[in-house]
Amino acid sequence: MGIETILVAIVLIVGFYMSWNIGANDVSNAMGTSVGSGALTLKKAIFIAAILEFSGAFLLGSNVSKTMQSGIVNPLTFVGDPSFFLYGMVSALLATSIWLQIASYFGWPVSTTHAIVGAILGFGVVIGGVHSVQWLEVGSIALSWVISPALSGLFAFLIFSILQRKILYAMNPVVATKKLLPLLISLVFITFTLSVFAGGLKNIHFQLTSIHVLVISLGVGVVAFLIGHILMRKVTLPDGMNLRNKPNYAQQIFSLNKTLKHLQRARIASEGDTKEEISGILSKLKGLNENLAKDSQNHSKQSQYEVVEKLFGFLQLLSASYVAFAHGANDVANAIGPVAAALDVVKTKAVNLNPKIPVWLLALGGLGIVVGLATWGWRVIQTIGKKITELTPTRGFSAEFGAAITILLASKLGLPISTTHCIVGAVLGVGLARGISALNLRTLKDIALSWVVTIPSSAIVCILLFYLIKTVFA
Repeated sequence: MGIETILVAIVLIVGFYMSWNIGANDVSNAMGTSVGSGALTLKKAIFIAAILEFSGAFLLGSNVSKTMQSGIVNPLTFVGDPSFFLYGMVSALLATSIWLQIASYFGWPVSTTHAIVGAILGFGVVIGGVHSVQWLEVGSIALSWVISPALSGLFAFLIFSILQRKILYAMNPVVATKKLLPLLISLVFITFTLSVFAGGLKNIHFQLTSIHVLVISLGVGVVAFLIGHILMRKVTLPDGMNLRNKPNYAQQIFSLNKTLKHLQRARIASEGDTKEEISGILSKLKGLNENLAKDSQNHSKQSQYEVVEKLFGFLQLLSASYVAFAHGANDVANAIGPVAAALDVVKTKAVNLNPKIPVWLLALGGLGIVVGLATWGWRVIQTIGKKITELTPTRGFSAEFGAAITILLASKLGLPISTTHCIVGAVLGVGLARGISALNLRTLKDIALSWVVTIPSSAIVCILLFYLIKTVFA
């Protein structure tokens, strides 16, 4: 077995190992909200993610992979000795994989993008010097790490605020849901179709004009709306619940509390018989308010809000699929970009500025992500789904849809953003829409700290591995 064969085998094994760790850690960000809200069981989440993650990696993965290949460290720096570039890319993959596996073991949702970028920067600065790093590109990547959580948070905040105003605060939440849900289903399908056909299918040599993409997307949206409308008409209420006879307890209690405050002011300003009569009314209303509160608790399992959340459970299944596809499109680049660059060096004995990314390599990365999710993904899914904030399908949908829009937008622009940042930012946005008390600030603090530690940890380990690999093969 020649040295080239050994190097190719090592590159592919390390690349698959990296993809496996991406599935084990980062996919938790894509599916954790769905599992945490109860919209999906862990097994169903893994099954859905397996299909959509692979599809996203296969169809859209090459856009960001090119950035990882040569957008961080200038390959021209290593033209004199391409083997250094090869060893560096392998070291970056291995260092990132080791850090991710440690994090996954403890259930820490760290940023894979942070880790691989930090690792590549590490060997690039040490071997090629500060001038070998393309700081303008790194600056745009770093900027995206700030913009992506802010943008995801904004999208999620707006989406959930609309759901609160139009549905959760409505006099009749179920009826409002049945009216709005077909439109939301249509929007999800339009956005998803636009994302798929606007350029990703070039990996299988299928391309459409912008007009064709728009027409197809709108057509899919119309069909989705009609199907959603038909499905909503067939929705029946559990246990014979009659919405006309079953009041909105939250609305009534809120209104009674306001009335009580007004009557208390009137009593203070009154005298004599009027004051006594108001006192009597106040006493009756307080008793009525207490009874309503008890009735609300007794009927909570059959409340309109439970029906609303069940309906949104279906919508969250769609948004979870969207996030999984978007995650596969963006994060497969973390493994495949360096692998493609390393394989090209082995093959050509030179550093190529724009090496081609074979479709089979994207498929390998997608497969690794699926295997990692199925074997170790549950560890970090539990952290994301349970510890940041209390999630319901309405909240989970808002977070997922807001994050997915940001992720796929970045994928189209070739920006290797962090899915972790997007999801955490989106969940934060949903939490802020309910008030800061709804967030577990301690968990958010721990996550932020793990982000800070990831970059230097990956860089240091990568440098050590680089010298080790160079010593073995040089």
